[in-house]
Amino acid sequence: MRLLLATHNPGKLLELRALLEDLKIELISPDALGLTLGVSEDGKTYAENASLKAVAYAQASGLMTLADDSGLEVDALGGLPGIHSARYSPNPGATDADRRRLLLRQISGFPRPWTARFRCFVAIASPTGELYITEGVCHGEIISEERGQFGFGYDPIFLFPGLGKTMAELAMPIKNTLSHRALAVLSARPYLATLLQNQEQA
Repeated sequence: MRLLLATHNPGKLLELRALLEDLKIELISPDALGLTLGVSEDGKTYAENASLKAVAYAQASGLMTLADDSGLEVDALGGLPGIHSARYSPNPGATDADRRRLLLRQISGFPRPWTARFRCFVAIASPTGELYITEGVCHGEIISEERGQFGFGYDPIFLFPGLGKTMAELAMPIKNTLSHRALAVLSARPYLATLLQNQEQA
């Protein structure tokens, strides 16, 4: 069974591969197929955006496709940046570091702790349009100093208070038991296992 991972983000690909590597599934990146799609992530929810990506890439490739959409929700900002997390800066060329700096400027006047959560929705689509969707959430708080060399996005400023470590300080095996993306993918594994079993029996 072949599964297309609908992302060009190297960090996300590493996480997804680590979460699914023990299944008897060939994991394929869009780059390996020379496939680049301009999918407009204009849905009103994470689930809609994940579904848009999964369906578009499944139809274009003819493969079962897994896509996700995720975001950081900061309570002091009323849940922002939320679904706009990856496009939070008004600067089109903004980096992850730029977005982190913008977020920290915006919450600097609010009392601590700056409670927050990461939320992720995973969508698995077939080329004929069948969809399966799961969700994962992890809770923590934002800190003002960046810590850690792992991860990407807002990971260096997202702290797990119980561990005393940021998401970016967690090695992959630990991150892939705690992160929002890991929890969403782990919830999707039984569905993937069923697809695999059905294919083997066909």
